Amino acid sequence: MEKDKLLNELVTRLRGAYGDKLVSVVLYGSAASGEFHKKFSDLNVMCVLKRIGLEELELSGETIRWWQKQKQPPPMMLSREEVENAHDAFPIEFLDIQQNHRILHGEDVVAAIKVHTQQHRRQVEHELRSGLLRLRERYLGIQKDKKDVAQLMLNSLSTFSTLFRHALILAGKTAPVKKREIFKATAQHFSISAEPFETLLATREGVRKLADGEVRPLFETYLSQITRMAEAVDKLA
Repeated sequence: MEKDKLLNELVTRLRGAYGDKLVSVVLYGSAASGEFHKKFSDLNVMCVLKRIGLEELELSGETIRWWQKQKQPPPMMLSREEVENAHDAFPIEFLDIQQNHRILHGEDVVAAIKVHTQQHRRQVEHELRSGLLRLRERYLGIQKDKKDVAQLMLNSLSTFSTLFRHALILAGKTAPVKKREIFKATAQHFSISAEPFETLLATREGVRKLADGEVRPLFETYLSQITRMAEAVDKLA
């Protein structure tokens, strides 16, 4: 089923499950920004209810099981109160939703969100350093398998493009939405190399293939540039 038909069906099922308890259904992420990639992207949906307790979670059980059978992640379930008050705990996620979203049903509940810069900076640095730790840990166990190492980089590329985009926002720069433009702008502003990210994008898009001999040096450069970005964000006011 095509993604728009899938989304329409999801909204219909959520409305049937929740009735007037349903405040909003919001599409966000790559499908809302025009960067959707069939192989690597999911349909990310936020479902906002008047309140959320166990009863509300159970009401949509059948709908969520159907959605997961379509190989999509469960919607982010939030109450109206959480949308209004929890954005200080999740500034990256809420900023991304605010800047790249499509209302599928109900109110635009994210338009008026205000994120504080210091909270935003802390989370960007935390996520960059956590991402680095995960890359190192995974590499320890798979370093002999070049295909697994290449896949590790490809799978993490979207995460780091998001974090680099937020580093640009923190630096007061125009932050593109498309990954290639994000990496180019980041390289220009923070004086890092865009080469490993562009190589991985080309590989992901099927434009080129990585030879086994390329994987180790590419991973080394990939790690070093992400490390430099974490250090740069640490220094941002």
